[in-house]
Amino acid sequence: MAAAIEICKIWKYFGDYPALRDITLTIAEGSCCALLGRNGAGKTTLLRILAGLSPFQQGGVTLLGHKPRSEQARRQSGFLGHGIGVYEDLSAAENLKFFAHLNGLNDAEAVCSRWLQRVGLQKVAKMPVRQFSRGMRQRLALARAFQHSPRLLLLDEPFTSLDDRAIAMLSELLREARARGATIVLSTHQLREALAIASHVALIENGKLRYSGERTAEMLDDPALLYRLHTELGAA
Repeated sequence: MAAAIEICKIWKYFGDYPALRDITLTIAEGSCCALLGRNGAGKTTLLRILAGLSPFQQGGVTLLGHKPRSEQARRQSGFLGHGIGVYEDLSAAENLKFFAHLNGLNDAEAVCSRWLQRVGLQKVAKMPVRQFSRGMRQRLALARAFQHSPRLLLLDEPFTSLDDRAIAMLSELLREARARGATIVLSTHQLREALAIASHVALIENGKLRYSGERTAEMLDDPALLYRLHTELGAA
């Protein structure tokens, strides 16, 4: 199977501190990789590099055969980060229309209407985002990331601030994305939800890739196994 993401010997420094250390990882097209690790392990840093938002000092990265900051990669990617990435002074509808045009969608009006309905924001479509709760902003950001049906989804803690109904909605979106062949990389502390959709797992500890491989049935049956693996590797 062709590689959607190729990460080769990446080093990322903040000053003298190596936030990522010699990371090498290949993620196949159509797979879903759950990126796991403690807070500060380097998960967000790696996702921001993949999204073209953060430079790195050594190594190489390609997304769908292109550099992360290229227009080809960005048009085919959907990114959700900690900063949400929507404009507070615009309404929900205006935000989605703006990003739809950026992504080259011709039927922006219909697409935005459909996605506002999908994430349960149709009744507040004209409300400025600054009046939204954190959970509503997260749902809007999910619509922004998914609405152009990207081939690659990069999601940093996508379940944050979502209630049970919204978590179920996101899980369905992820299953649908996999069914259409999209590649997904997600960082999350929601192990059960992540493992239900993930085909692979990558574990980062102190900026190093400590484990990568297929998600096993044992992991799905016992999500605490990953916590134990995490703890054991962290202590090694």
